[in-house]
Amino acid sequence: MSRIINPNSAGKERTKLTRAVALAVRELAKTDPSANAGQLNEAHDLAAFIALALEIVAETIEVSVVAWEKRNYWVKADKFRMEWRWAGQLAGEMRAAALKDDWASVAQVAMQVAVKLQKIKISDKHRMGRPWVGSWGKLQEEI
Repeated sequence: MSRIINPNSAGKERTKLTRAVALAVRELAKTDPSANAGQLNEAHDLAAFIALALEIVAETIEVSVVAWEKRNYWVKADKFRMEWRWAGQLAGEMRAAALKDDWASVAQVAMQVAVKLQKIKISDKHRMGRPWVGSWGKLQEEI
C-alpha cells in the first residue's frame, strides 16, 4: 500500500496565510481610518482579517507538532511552539483593538506582526487578490 500524501497540509496553509497577512499589514499601513468611510471600512476589514488569519495560523501549530511528538521529538516540537507563540497572542490583541476601534493599538499590533513577517517577499504582481474583503462581518458574527 502506498503512502497517502495530503497536499493541503497545515504547513502549506500556514505559509499561505502568513503571506496574506503580510500583504494585509502592508495595505493597512497605507490606509487612514479617519480619512473617509471607505478607508474606515477597508481598515476594519484588514484588521479583522489579520486577527482571524493569525488565529488560524495559531491553530495549525498543534497540527504540525503532533507528528514530531509521535516520534518523540519533544525538543523540536517545543521549539516550534515557542517560535509561533506570537501568532495567537497578536491575534487576540488585534481582535480586541479592532473591535474597540482603537486604531493606535491596531497600528501597534500591525507593526509587531510586520516585524515577525518581515522576511516574506510579495511581488507587486501577486495573485492573492484581496482576501480580507468581508472579514469585518465575519469577526462581528463571531461575537
